[in-house]
Parts: sequence; C-alpha cells; structure tokens
Amino acid sequence: MGNNLFDLSGRNAIVTGSTKGIGKAIASALAQHGARVVISSRDESRVSSVVEELCSDGLEVIGIPCNVGRKTELEKLVYETNQRWGDVDIAIGNAAINPHYGSSLDIPDEIFSKTMASNIQSNLWLAQLVAPGMRKKQDGSIIFVSSIGGFFGSEVIGTYCVSKAGDFQLARNLAVELGPDNIRVNCIAPGLVKTDFAKKLWEDPEASKVRIQRTPLRRLGDPEDLAGIAIYLASDAGKWTTGQTISVDGGVTISK
Repeated sequence: MGNNLFDLSGRNAIVTGSTKGIGKAIASALAQHGARVVISSRDESRVSSVVEELCSDGLEVIGIPCNVGRKTELEKLVYETNQRWGDVDIAIGNAAINPHYGSSLDIPDEIFSKTMASNIQSNLWLAQLVAPGMRKKQDGSIIFVSSIGGFFGSEVIGTYCVSKAGDFQLARNLAVELGPDNIRVNCIAPGLVKTDFAKKLWEDPEASKVRIQRTPLRRLGDPEDLAGIAIYLASDAGKWTTGQTISVDGGVTISK
C-alpha cells in the first residue's frame, strides 16, 4: 500500500448509469484518483459524449453501453471490460429506475417486476459477473448506490423504496459470502440529490424549501457530494469496511 490511501492507480472500474448525475460524478472521481473507468448507460450517444468529455480532461475512460435490466448486456459489459483491461477491481451498481410515481397499491405487476429487476437483480448479476475475477486477485470492491428511501415508507415512491431496501440486504449477504476472498460489498444511501432522476422530488420550490429546512446542513445534495464516499469504499482507505450502508444525506436520517 502506498502513501496515498485513496490512490486507485492500476485498478479497473465499472460504473453503471454513469452518464449523468451521481454515477457520472463517481466515475469522474474514480478516474481522477487513477482508476481506468468504464462509462456505461442505456444511451449510446450520452456514453460517447461523457467519454469524450472525460478523455479531454486526460482521464483514462472507455464507454460500453448497457441496459442493466438485460443480463446479456451486463455480461457483455463485463466481458468487454475484461478483454480491454483485465479483471474488474471496482464495480459500482448505480443504474436504477423509478417508473411508478404513486401508491404501491396501484402499481401494475409488470412495473413492479421491472423495478425489482433493474434495481436489485441487476446488482446481483453485476456482482456474480465480477466476483470470479476479484476472487482470483483476492481483492475487490463492489458498491451499490441505493437511497435513504430504503429506510422509510412512502406514499408515492414506495416500490422504489422497497427495491432500495433490498439493496441494503443484498450488500450484507454478499459481504458475508465474499468476505473470505477479501472482497468488500457496501451500499451508499444518498439523500435527496439534485439530479434529473429525482426531479419530481425537488423541482417544486415550496416542497424543496420544506425538505431543506428538515436537513441539518440546510441544502439538498449535489452529485459531487457522493463522490468522496465512493472513493473511500473503493480504495485502501476502506479496506476493512464491508456489509455497510452509509447514508450521505446532509443529516436527514438523524434529525427529528
């Protein structure tokens, strides 16, 4: 281990859903700390655009489009990464969906199933695909970007919250199974971050004002606020941290 606990030089990383918002901020930070990073999302044009942007900053990134809800595309994502750079050292499952805004009592079966597949099943698939390479190295970090919604009930995003709570337990289970191989598995649980994905929750000025007043740090999150914890969990700084869900939320979950 070098002098810099946060140095990721020589490590290969995949970040799903990394063309905007939290995923892009994390991918950029990983690359800035020396990792080779695969940018990925369903939108091929956005993948190309972000790769071009980060490469122009001198960062080592490539792009591989992938819809995480399709196992064959995830298999292709990991395979092509292995072919290009070798085994994956850092796998971050950030891609998620929330196609239903309203009561869980009204959600169609196919939308519920799709949410669980994209938000939980895809993270398990990702872990299953990168684990063999990590076991060979006896080292690795798997991170799921979840949500503090997994701690609460909701009248409007209840199914999404169920899926995010599932990620907490998935991380715990995998941490137990993969720990003997020195593979760490953790969750990051962001609070309300100003992203396109969460727009319905923060774009209304009055609703946003109420949320800010309930947040001890008195502001909503920016995508870059999540980058630091990802670097910690991916690097030697977090080498004895596993099975945890770490909230990064401005203090929302600890306030009355």
